[in-house]
Amino acid sequence: MFILDSHCDTPSQIRRLRDLRLDNSRGQVDFPKMKRGGVDAAFFAIYTPASFSSDMATVHALDLIAGVYDTLDLSRDSAAIALTPGDALLNKYKGLISVFLGMENGSPIQMSLSLLRQFYRLGIRYMTLCHSSSNNICDSCASEIPYWNGLSPFGKEVVGQMNELGMIIDVSHISDASFFDVMKYSEAPVVATHSCCRALAQHPRNLTDEMLRAIADKGGVAQINFYPVFLDNGFAVTLEESGISGKGEEIEAEFIADPANPQKRAAWDAVYDELNSLPRPSYKRIVDHIDHAVNVAGIEHVGIGSDFDGIAVTPDGLDDISHIGIIFDEMKSRGYSWDDIEKVAGKNFLRTMSDVQSLTKML
Repeated sequence: MFILDSHCDTPSQIRRLRDLRLDNSRGQVDFPKMKRGGVDAAFFAIYTPASFSSDMATVHALDLIAGVYDTLDLSRDSAAIALTPGDALLNKYKGLISVFLGMENGSPIQMSLSLLRQFYRLGIRYMTLCHSSSNNICDSCASEIPYWNGLSPFGKEVVGQMNELGMIIDVSHISDASFFDVMKYSEAPVVATHSCCRALAQHPRNLTDEMLRAIADKGGVAQINFYPVFLDNGFAVTLEESGISGKGEEIEAEFIADPANPQKRAAWDAVYDELNSLPRPSYKRIVDHIDHAVNVAGIEHVGIGSDFDGIAVTPDGLDDISHIGIIFDEMKSRGYSWDDIEKVAGKNFLRTMSDVQSLTKML
């Protein structure tokens, strides 16, 4: 079985001085954990905060990409970059973990299709169009007042250029209107690399049944997120009532600014432990969302995108990527065939990626 996680925020953790060659006591993703969990490939997300200026966003994205390549240069016996599904299958044959690159938030391309093409040349194979606020490309689901009411004029050009490049369009984080604009203007399949089902948890980050069907009709795939807030309405209430998030954001910001400071790291670790001591939904809730997505979109159009290393709280029983196999064990206990489990584990995403890349006009 080929296991692919379509969204890990691990580059941000590299910047916080995590060594992926080690089995870190607190990290959610590193190469030993991926190996232990049987994970063959992961998309490392080049995440840029929405608060950054255009120039800051571009520099930050380049810095994160460099950090990934630096890490891979030091880890040639265990991991390698992949640009195509074929690369990933060859890496698996060689006993290597594949690292794909995705960009979370299109702000680093500024208003430049040339920059978009350059990020593609650097290895970016999907782009999440925006993040927690609207940008030059489209409106975010987190923006209370829409600016573009969907895609901007530049955003429509971006969609067309991504189709020509064979770069996957990621609809996670974008507004409902932006989503349906993407469906209208994209000639290629699209994905939601880390989103859950709104029918089971009413968060605007999640996909409605109409969206799930639209992704399937387009030939794409919806990758289920592991974040408890997106999995279960009750946990969102628990988290808010705990008051931990408010103080945690300040402590995390201080740690990010000075990751070598042991006191600041310890303070953040304490917050992390406090968050994970809260009553959390079980990992089985992930499979509830898989069940729902399969029932709506079909087994060919569902996968997994954990959001590991971008979430400070994980489902109970799934603290890091080494335990990812329990999802497939749970699917088996619910009557899924081995063939269907393989599709959700990675085959569906690889198929969609192949389909998008086959449509490229940039050869």
